[in-house]
Amino acid sequence: MIIDIHSHFNTGDKFDYPENEIHKRNRIFIKEDYDNCGIKVGGFSQFSSLFEAKSDIFYENEKMEKLAIENDWIYQWVVLDPRKEELFAQAKRILNNKKTLGIKIHSVLHEYNIEEYVDEIFNFANDLKCFVLMHPDKISDMVKFADKYPNMKLIIAHLGSVEHVDAIEKAKHGNIYTDTSGMASCNNNIVEYAVSRVGSEKIFFGTDTYSCGFQVGRIQFARISSEDKENILCNNAKGCFAKQFSNI
Repeated sequence: MIIDIHSHFNTGDKFDYPENEIHKRNRIFIKEDYDNCGIKVGGFSQFSSLFEAKSDIFYENEKMEKLAIENDWIYQWVVLDPRKEELFAQAKRILNNKKTLGIKIHSVLHEYNIEEYVDEIFNFANDLKCFVLMHPDKISDMVKFADKYPNMKLIIAHLGSVEHVDAIEKAKHGNIYTDTSGMASCNNNIVEYAVSRVGSEKIFFGTDTYSCGFQVGRIQFARISSEDKENILCNNAKGCFAKQFSNI
């Protein structure tokens, strides 16, 4: 069984990310790709809540909540823009759902300075003892904030640099993780390097709406042990999100 901790899809809204003949982003295509590659479930946020700072994130979160309830294979990352006060109360409510994995932030696409808001975000997550999935932004600076808030857990997405591994290693509470989503994992020794430095227990599998076949194969054919592969593809997610994935 494979669990995709980090992906997205379009839902037909006006702020969907452009789709074309060579890169499909709709929900039906993603599900077909999952079935072809043996991915059972995924953690999602809609493109329309991330790729346009003017979109209605509150509405998008409500829409994703409904989709997660109606579809066994969909789990939710509730999107938070810290400049929008109403999203904190919404996130707190949605995080009570068994189909919600945590908070998703994207300071780059939402166009704010992460250092200006990271205390507020991490303190909120710390109080709720939840995961935060973030797009890489000032990675090395995130360690001091993760150390400050030991009850929250931070996934710095898109493993692709030594900085990712350094952050995991330096976090004094062991509360920094990464995922293999996106194009960065095509670096031909990054997964192996990360496992050699920090082990496989801090690494989740992800696709980020890129080819599931490539992403699964990257782990299946990595020069790491079978146990490490199982940790990345499934066991870490099942262990860290035991409540959410208890029935799969």
